[in-house]
Amino acid sequence: MTSSSHTSGATSGLGPWSAMLLLAPLTLLMLAILLYPLGLTVWTSLYDGQLSVRAYGELATSTLFLKVLRNTVEIALTGTLVSLLFGYPVALHLATQPPRRRTACLIMVMLPFWTSILVKSFALVAVFGNQGLINQLLGYLSGGQISLPMMFNRVGVVLGMINFLLPFMILSILGSLLALDRRLVLAAETMGAGALRIFWKVILPLSMPGVIAGVLINITLSIGMYITPALLGGRQDMMVANLVDFYTRQTLDWTAASATAVVLLAISGLLVAMLGRVRGGGLPGGAA
Repeated sequence: MTSSSHTSGATSGLGPWSAMLLLAPLTLLMLAILLYPLGLTVWTSLYDGQLSVRAYGELATSTLFLKVLRNTVEIALTGTLVSLLFGYPVALHLATQPPRRRTACLIMVMLPFWTSILVKSFALVAVFGNQGLINQLLGYLSGGQISLPMMFNRVGVVLGMINFLLPFMILSILGSLLALDRRLVLAAETMGAGALRIFWKVILPLSMPGVIAGVLINITLSIGMYITPALLGGRQDMMVANLVDFYTRQTLDWTAASATAVVLLAISGLLVAMLGRVRGGGLPGGAA
């Protein structure tokens, strides 16, 4: 008892200077690997022989940048919408399962997290390509009459994104569904409401924090994607991250590349700030 009290007293007696000293190595590491490159990128976007916002002005009037930005928004919204349409029923099914079965199903949902997105993108080429497994099966069943163009176009980009984004959507919605008070459903059933009415009037409104969180997470992840559109998309499906690569490797315009990266970072930061304002965050165990 005495030893425990002594340990507790020693821990609670940790002063602010001692805490700052303990946090100093981590702080320095974060400054080195995060803030310094970020600051250098911002500086490069503003300095081209002299300080100016010329690069940002050129981006605002650049046909290429505006087209790529529109592509990015359209692809991100499409991938997010499809993920929501597929993810919500899965999350609803998982929420109704007993804990042991739900755990086993969640392992299956999280399997994509255990594989590199680069490896998954190459695997999707083998599945959805012109000579991939699906087209070979369709050709065999139709006598070579059917072949679907699912690769090196927007369809391929969206399919690749869904493979990556779907678990985030499922987990976000599942958190709100698990936090839902089941007594509300029982009360609605007692009052004679059918399953469809209970879903529209009780379950869906109370799960909206998870839906909003999942949507914001998916959009935030989507707009910064590079590997998926580079491997599975065509020339007309370039996204902002690919444009940064184009400026740095093709035109060697580091100022334009840095300005593009800063704009992408600003958009992502805005979405993250919006996500932080979602009540409950849509995470498992959080309040909805």
